[in-house]
Amino acid sequence: MEFNLINVGIADLQVAPTPNILRTILGSCVGICLYDPEGKVGGLAHIMLPAHRSDDSPKKKYANTAAIMLVEEIEKIGGKKELIWAKIIGGSNMFSITRTTTMLGDIGKKNIDAVRAILDLLKIKIISEDVGGDYGRTIDFYIETGMVRVKVHGREVKTI
Repeated sequence: MEFNLINVGIADLQVAPTPNILRTILGSCVGICLYDPEGKVGGLAHIMLPAHRSDDSPKKKYANTAAIMLVEEIEKIGGKKELIWAKIIGGSNMFSITRTTTMLGDIGKKNIDAVRAILDLLKIKIISEDVGGDYGRTIDFYIETGMVRVKVHGREVKTI
C-alpha cells in the first residue's frame, strides 16, 4: 500500500486520510493525535504553548486554538467530530532548573494540562497518552489504524 509520510513542524498541524502517516518530534511540546476510526481520517497538531493570547501570533502554536482548528480540518476531509478520539504525547521537562525555566515554570506540564482541558471542553476522549518525563520523542501516527509509534530518543520504541 502506498502512503505519504507527512512531517508536522513545530507549531503546525496536518490532517490526512488513510493510509498516510503523520510524524513529528516533541520535547516540551505536546502532540495531539485526533482520529475518526470510521472514516479513517486523522490529524496531528504540534502544540508549543498552552494559550493563545495575541491576534498577531499563529493559532496553530497553542493548545486552546490548534485543537479546535484540527477538529475543523478533520471534518473538512470527511471526519465526524462525534467519532473522534485523541492520543496525546510529549510535554517533557527538557530543561534543568535555571532562571529561565523558573520564570516559565514547567512548560511541558502546562502544555499537557492545557491540551487535556481543551479536549475535555470539546468532549473528545483521550484514549491513550505518553506524557511527561525528561526526554524527547519522535512519533509516527498511522492513519490506517490510529496507532501511534513513539520512539523515545536514545531509549525505546513503544506503541500507544
